[in-house]
Amino acid sequence: MKIDDSIIKYCLKNVMFITGTAYAGKSTMVKRLAEKYNLISREENYHFNMTSKIAKPELFPNVCYFETMKDWQEFVNRSPESYEKWIEESNLEIAELIRVSKDRKVIVDTNIPVELLKNIADYNQVAIMLSPQSMAIEQFFNRDDADKKFIKEQILKSKNPEKVMANYLEGIARVNNKEHYEKYRNSGFFTLVRDNIGIDTKEEVMSALALHFGLKEEEITKQY
Repeated sequence: MKIDDSIIKYCLKNVMFITGTAYAGKSTMVKRLAEKYNLISREENYHFNMTSKIAKPELFPNVCYFETMKDWQEFVNRSPESYEKWIEESNLEIAELIRVSKDRKVIVDTNIPVELLKNIADYNQVAIMLSPQSMAIEQFFNRDDADKKFIKEQILKSKNPEKVMANYLEGIARVNNKEHYEKYRNSGFFTLVRDNIGIDTKEEVMSALALHFGLKEEEITKQY
């Protein structure tokens, strides 16, 4: 059965999508906006938790990777091509967003391709956050993120940490390459670019996103 995109779009009317490249601030903004505006937050790769419940490896090999992999060493040693395919899986993500957004607004750090987002979301539901490829790679593990710390620990436990790290970062580079960057930049969606590490712009970025998503109106309404 094929469901028309217009039906999916209607079912996702309560969802705000933040997508883009690594180290652009997506996860941080999802957390902060959710806290301030009482939204349901769905952070990076959250939908992989559904695999044990509904996904079959033969139908969804990428999202079922955690179920089928031998160990974490296999995970950190994947080819860059395999990593890219794993990141781009989105079927279960859409299903989960429809489920949780029925009666409440949701904000999500998503990997849903912009081509699909154009068909299932309005302009004011999507924000693109970008960082240069060099920043995405160099700073990928340089943040207070439990998942990133765990992956780095697994890499350092490998027999050849330098080789494994280089391979893993090649996968990050592939997902954040110029082609992907330009696709995001030219998508027509609202876009914010992070080009400086040393300056704290969290408040300004959050304010811009809140205004774009229409959350500022809710903030004003609550005051009266």
